[in-house]
Amino acid sequence: MAGKIKVYSDGGSRGNPGPAACAFVVYKDNDILFKNAVFLGRTTNNIAEYNGVLSALNWLSKNKDKIGEGEIEFFLDSELVVKQLTGAYRVKNSLLKNLFVLVKEKEKEIGKDVLYRHVYREKNKLADLLLNNKLDFKD
Repeated sequence: MAGKIKVYSDGGSRGNPGPAACAFVVYKDNDILFKNAVFLGRTTNNIAEYNGVLSALNWLSKNKDKIGEGEIEFFLDSELVVKQLTGAYRVKNSLLKNLFVLVKEKEKEIGKDVLYRHVYREKNKLADLLLNNKLDFKD
């Protein structure tokens, strides 16, 4: 299956740390292929952002037959996480470092080029809506 894969992911907490959730939306040729949100319990915004990426990568890894051969492009509204995943910033926090390693391992498992791009929250509305709904209802 050919087609461009775009993933919009988001994570957030109410308080930092506080109740947190993450979400992602996978698009193939501009159609929604899959979307999901997960309640994470009490954690920080940055950990929630990493979990959004990791949740999406886990889904992509399990659904390689649906995503085709091309690169995968992620869009996040966390500039910190994007800069860490692209190598522009070092990861100093030990908890984030562990999540960074998991992301890089999952990228290798998928076996495709994975690109990370920063977008403003207005361009990440559906993932943001999904995570906020998960925080509101936790089901």
